[in-house]
Amino acid sequence: MKKFLITIIILFTVVNMFSSDNVYFNEEYRKSFDFFWEQANTEKDTPGYGLVRDRYPSDPNTASIASTGFALSALPIGVENGWITYSQGYERALGTLETITGLENIRGFYYHFLNISDGKRINKSEISTIDTAILICGVLTAGEYFGGEIKEKAVKIYSDVNWKIFTDKLSNNFYMSLTPEKGFSGRWDFYGEQLMMYILGAGSPTYPTGDKLYYSFKRNIRAYKGNEFIHSWFGSLFTYQYSHAWIDFRNKKDKLDVNWFQNSVYASLANYQYCQDLEYKSFSSQSWGLSACDSPSGYNGFFGALPAGYDDKTNFTDGTVAVSAALGSVVFTPDKSLTALNYFYTIDGLSGRYGLKNAFNSDKNWIAKDYIGIDKGITLLMFANYKNNLIWNIVSKISYINRGMEILQIK
Repeated sequence: MKKFLITIIILFTVVNMFSSDNVYFNEEYRKSFDFFWEQANTEKDTPGYGLVRDRYPSDPNTASIASTGFALSALPIGVENGWITYSQGYERALGTLETITGLENIRGFYYHFLNISDGKRINKSEISTIDTAILICGVLTAGEYFGGEIKEKAVKIYSDVNWKIFTDKLSNNFYMSLTPEKGFSGRWDFYGEQLMMYILGAGSPTYPTGDKLYYSFKRNIRAYKGNEFIHSWFGSLFTYQYSHAWIDFRNKKDKLDVNWFQNSVYASLANYQYCQDLEYKSFSSQSWGLSACDSPSGYNGFFGALPAGYDDKTNFTDGTVAVSAALGSVVFTPDKSLTALNYFYTIDGLSGRYGLKNAFNSDKNWIAKDYIGIDKGITLLMFANYKNNLIWNIVSKISYINRGMEILQIK
């Protein structure tokens, strides 16, 4: 009888823990989707229909093309989970692609920030190669899922991107941005979130880039109290996540024997360990994640873990936890990410209308007021992949992506 009672208690505890995980997972999953569904321009008679806010609620007028790319990828997630109907998703996707075809661009590359009402460039924003790539990933995902006229428009938008024009021929690197007033600026010469760009460029039906760009960027290999991996400049966790939101790198290696999925596993573990070693109240075995995010002193893109740069002096932290950092690594470090998810939901004021807000800092008794589109996006897509490989499965059917992977010899 005693053994029976102990077994029942253990089973109850396990089931209760599992239920708790599911409650928070499903809540964050659904509310992250709601951000993209509700924070889009839904006025069909405006030129900005379908564009999605960069952040909410502090800046209702600014949309970003990256947010919009995540939003297009969110539509299949909404349909498959029964949160919206297929016809609702189809209508939003079609209208958004029609809007994109009317946006000002330079050889298929788009301005980073736009007025959400009329789709015009805002605040002298730059043309961004990585944000355009995120948009294109969303465009192709929606096209593959919905098919028909949406797929035709998606392929046209993708085909118009002239990847070659935005390439520095001397260094064999993609440029980072272009401003008409100043010209090109920055180069993707170090590992980061740009893996998707090489695949999109190589697979392009109109302006294929081959494999030189992919094999030309610097692959600096170091470790932080664990396995060595190819690290990014600031050590921000998003740099190890974004391309993986769409492209399934599991069990694949390139001709240099690099497994990018395993690389992100090691990077996520290093980020976790680095947080454990920092003396801030914000960090614990349940609370971790360094990545670009809001902070008590404003948005900061330097937050990251070691290794970073060439000398470990490029990263920075003030004790601010980027919520999406741990959550966006759920496919890499599921136990640690879900533990963080459960803990984050216990913090007073951190969760709200769209789930968990952007960041918090316990040392300074500060909680972000905003939800940021790209951070809700990486959470949503990675949750979808963790749950049932949803986005990975859709993207795996896109012929251009497969062609790009083949050219780069990632197999």
